[in-house]
Amino acid sequence: MIVSKKATDTHAMLAAAYNTGDIDTVLSMYDVNGIIVAAPGSPVSGKEQFTDAVKAILAIKGKMEIKTVYCLQSGDVAVGRSEWSITEGDETKVSAKGVEVMKQQADDTWKVLIDHAFGAEAGLTV
Repeated sequence: MIVSKKATDTHAMLAAAYNTGDIDTVLSMYDVNGIIVAAPGSPVSGKEQFTDAVKAILAIKGKMEIKTVYCLQSGDVAVGRSEWSITEGDETKVSAKGVEVMKQQADDTWKVLIDHAFGAEAGLTV
């Protein structure tokens, strides 16, 4: 299982989880009662919809990389800004600028509570 022990490591651990290709590993990085926006304008919540959103991302074959632009933590909550991409060889399949809210769990690991994969894109209004 992949876990994040520091808020600042969550982006890297999330990319590592996606790169396993295993749905359960990826879902373990999230609080599925939170929100994921895997496609612009399509926020979802709850385990079933979260699973569908993650499956759609996993269907994009390639390697995910997530660069942390910043991560600000206050107590057991953190907000991060990311730049992420999925590439295969020289081809970039998708890339975007995201915003994530992370929450520290009782076992001191961090889970993503809100993942807006396109949340920092220019001109985004929703």
